[in-house]
Amino acid sequence: MFGENVLWAIGGFLIVLTPIVLVHELGHFWAARLSKIRVEEFGFGIPPRAAVIARRNGTLFTLNWIPLGGFVRPAGEDDPTVLDGLAAASKRARMFVLAAGAGANFLMALFVWWIAFMIGPPAVAVTDITPGSPAMAAGLQPGDVFLMVDGVSADNSNAIAGPMYSKGGQPVDLVIKRGDETLNLVVIPRAAGEYDPAQEGPLGVGLGFSTTGERVRRAPLAAFGDSLDSIWDYMTLFVRVPAMLINGDITPGEARPVSVVGISQIAGQMLEFSATNSNLFPLLNITAFISVALGLTNLLPIPALDGGRILFVLIEAVRGRRIEPEREGMVHVVGLLFMLALMVILIVQDIVNPLFP
Repeated sequence: MFGENVLWAIGGFLIVLTPIVLVHELGHFWAARLSKIRVEEFGFGIPPRAAVIARRNGTLFTLNWIPLGGFVRPAGEDDPTVLDGLAAASKRARMFVLAAGAGANFLMALFVWWIAFMIGPPAVAVTDITPGSPAMAAGLQPGDVFLMVDGVSADNSNAIAGPMYSKGGQPVDLVIKRGDETLNLVVIPRAAGEYDPAQEGPLGVGLGFSTTGERVRRAPLAAFGDSLDSIWDYMTLFVRVPAMLINGDITPGEARPVSVVGISQIAGQMLEFSATNSNLFPLLNITAFISVALGLTNLLPIPALDGGRILFVLIEAVRGRRIEPEREGMVHVVGLLFMLALMVILIVQDIVNPLFP
């Protein structure tokens, strides 16, 4: 990660990752306030403390030197003797506060994807055509913009390629835009064995983003539905990754865990692409994806994470009494040390073996 990549990664860290973490902590903060749990400190950034901004309703608002989101410090987090603290609150209130961070991330992703789909990604266009291909026989030309393929909005290359591979030898309806005209064409893609997949696909075209400014926009209601679908798709993907890895559907490299450095690299790449192509969609898309990923990760039943603390509340509900605060606190300390060690290992990995050399 050298040169301009470093600057883009820093930009991705500040523009994408920092707001996502801040939203997560705001979720905890407002849930605590709604549950009448006192919050001792809400920090913008991570300590050491740089300045005290204000004190409101018993909460100290601080500005800290490390610009990574923020943090919430509720009163009595592990001490049930603090009557207006977190540990003394009801099980329902504690569950609400602990889950609210992830909930805020999911709401953020819903909103960001909703905006992204209304803006729309650039339409996919034909960049070149192989002589004698089905694309040429159908009358496609370089510069044609795909609007619909087989009755489905052509908002990405997969929506175009999918029917071509699955319906080899069968007619596929196309709606394309050529200049100011909208045309309906029919193409019959080649079946498997009729072309060399190492050289070209069943249609025989090259695809790229449209350079005419054409976008695949959605109406607000349709965009909201697609946003919900995207959240569900990524949630199920998160759960399916271990099975996909075991079955060989993905490689260990593709399932590689990343640190804040790796996430910043990914966000930086999307930031650079969006800036250089005047295309906000990739940046919004990766922001929503990382927000969902952060929410799901924090719900894992690992000590020190929100999910680990939720697990202790569930155990308390089943056994009818809580585990001694000292024992629970010790478990979270061990979990925190483990997470810090893992973080260091992943950071070293992402620096020595960056995702984008």
